[in-house]
Amino acid sequence: MRSSSPADVVVIGSGAGGGTVTHVLANLGIKVTLLEAGPGLNPAKDFKEHMWPHQVDHRGAESADYYLGRLSPKFGWFNAPNGFWEIEGEPYTTAPGTNFRWFRSRILGGRTNHYGRITLRFSDYDFKPYSTDGLGDDWPITYEDVVPYYEKAERFIGVLGTKEGLRTAPDGIFQPAPPPRVHEVLVQRAGRKLGIPVIPSRMAILTKPLNGRPACHYCGQCGRGCITASNYSSSQVQIFPAMKTGNVNLINNAMVRELITGPDGKVTAVSYIDKVTKQEKQVRCRAVVVAASACESARLLLNSKSPRHPNGLANSSGVVGRYLTDTVGYGLSGYIPALAGMRKYDSDGIGGMHLYIPWWEFDKKNKDFPRGYHVEIGGGFGMPQVGSFGGVVRRHEGYGRALKKHIREEYGCFVGLSGRGEMIPNEHSFCEIDPNVVDRFGIPVLRFHWRWSEHELKQASHMHKTFTSIIETMGGTVIGLRNPEREGQGISTGGSIIHELGTVRMGKDPKKSALNGYNQAHDVKNLFVADAAPFVSNPDKNPTLTICALAWRTSEYLAEEMRKGNV
Repeated sequence: MRSSSPADVVVIGSGAGGGTVTHVLANLGIKVTLLEAGPGLNPAKDFKEHMWPHQVDHRGAESADYYLGRLSPKFGWFNAPNGFWEIEGEPYTTAPGTNFRWFRSRILGGRTNHYGRITLRFSDYDFKPYSTDGLGDDWPITYEDVVPYYEKAERFIGVLGTKEGLRTAPDGIFQPAPPPRVHEVLVQRAGRKLGIPVIPSRMAILTKPLNGRPACHYCGQCGRGCITASNYSSSQVQIFPAMKTGNVNLINNAMVRELITGPDGKVTAVSYIDKVTKQEKQVRCRAVVVAASACESARLLLNSKSPRHPNGLANSSGVVGRYLTDTVGYGLSGYIPALAGMRKYDSDGIGGMHLYIPWWEFDKKNKDFPRGYHVEIGGGFGMPQVGSFGGVVRRHEGYGRALKKHIREEYGCFVGLSGRGEMIPNEHSFCEIDPNVVDRFGIPVLRFHWRWSEHELKQASHMHKTFTSIIETMGGTVIGLRNPEREGQGISTGGSIIHELGTVRMGKDPKKSALNGYNQAHDVKNLFVADAAPFVSNPDKNPTLTICALAWRTSEYLAEEMRKGNV
């Protein structure tokens, strides 16, 4: 079934990138057809922010696997509606010897409904990694190119924080930051003794009303969905308002199969499966923006073969699917006696940390690994749930009344430190089409290859030593010592931090990259990619703000090219 009239632009995917593109183009008067592989979203019905574990059969037990070091298929069950690690009928495969997990959110707004809202600008040197230390490749754009779009995104979505003047953590347009909690104050004091900066977080959470959205009311369950839209999500903040312009045609449950090209090699239509009726449909278009997430976008391009594009669309360079990266993760927790016996109080605050540690050793020459990491801080009197007291159970034998006594005494006495570091792209980490497996719609699936390098393993070792020193400087005891020197015993599983980037990279040379600096395909002038796939590197900053900024920049460029008749 084919659409009767072509859309100006078809946008595939409704997360941070697709939501931003939809918002910008619709407000510029361009007609957008937005395709989302999951259902629509009704925050009042679908969000789980006030659901308790006792209200569901499994009592939240699936989430306990996370605290025990396992990645449950139902990880994050209490989060806003999402697809988890495994989706029935939509498999992916891994090559022999590979351990990789792919998290997908099939819902309008994607992961932005439930992600951590950590909102960090990349640094100037993050866009020039090769020029900095000779590893990886430089981006074809600079920090200065992106600054105006960082500012537009920050002003629109709302970001809290403080200006610190740090090169590793560039300042932005900030709303006031909330005060630190008690455990964060203790981490900050230990940081001062060790020469480690501990500063207010930068989060896409409102502390002042903005564009009709109220300030955060500190319910502390932000991952479950924010019904007031005080937390940024593309669904509530960008897509719903864009639909009021009359310029957005939203199609839910649309599993895109292929981009169809004409004799001139340009995209003429998007083919998708209606997941409800199982019919194949096509939307004709003047231009298309792929923003389905880094790996899903690579899959779509690789599956879009034709005589003119035998290796997949926009892939004459052969780089589509290559240079896959994820954030390096390592975590350690500690028991802090100074917190024992403290009066219990509601420390929910915003959903996540009020303070964090930016990278502090950019100029240090004698460390044994390149690049760096930031540190996220956890603790306080969070809502008890299954897995919350694993540290207590490990510290004390017994059960019944004695164990309950220890739990009450040690509730809120633990601090968790989570490192989030840069992975340098390597030739062993990539995704490709599995020649033998298709999903329930008959679409070939991805096969993943993955390997951490010595750079990342040594970085995890540095995290371990740093976290140990912070906890011990606080007067605490490290819980659950792990061996970060061996893969699988400390460093995160590939994909588990859910920051996969870089499978359709941008660059100046069409022989070595798929896109130009505006995320426009070298091979196909009416094809753009606006998620994390265009990233050339994966710095120690969470990618969402940069996805939004680059998508905004791409959208304005696309609109101008359409006005000129170039697209």
